[in-house]
Amino acid sequence: MTRLTRRGRNGLNALRHTEWCAGGHRCNLGEHRADPLVVDVEGLGRALLTRVRAADGREHAEVTLTVALAAAEPYARRQLLDLATDLTHAMERATRASVRPTGGIRNG
Repeated sequence: MTRLTRRGRNGLNALRHTEWCAGGHRCNLGEHRADPLVVDVEGLGRALLTRVRAADGREHAEVTLTVALAAAEPYARRQLLDLATDLTHAMERATRASVRPTGGIRNG
């Protein structure tokens, strides 16, 4: 099997760029990545959302989130706990139409 003929499980050519693929150095190992969508909320933080098609043809959103934390440790810990809870709810809403594993937040 050569790199030029490799196909994902769904039969899609993993190397053919999609309409939304940014191309260039962002694509490697059969993965395709869009340019990230940047969401800046002044004084609060920033989110980067990137659409990705894996080598097996499955698509997902990659999210990088930067949030300002309180200077006092107990408040920062509470913020992180609230953020984990809110992210769990956001992932549940965002994945309603796709197959998703069961279970909650995992460490590691």
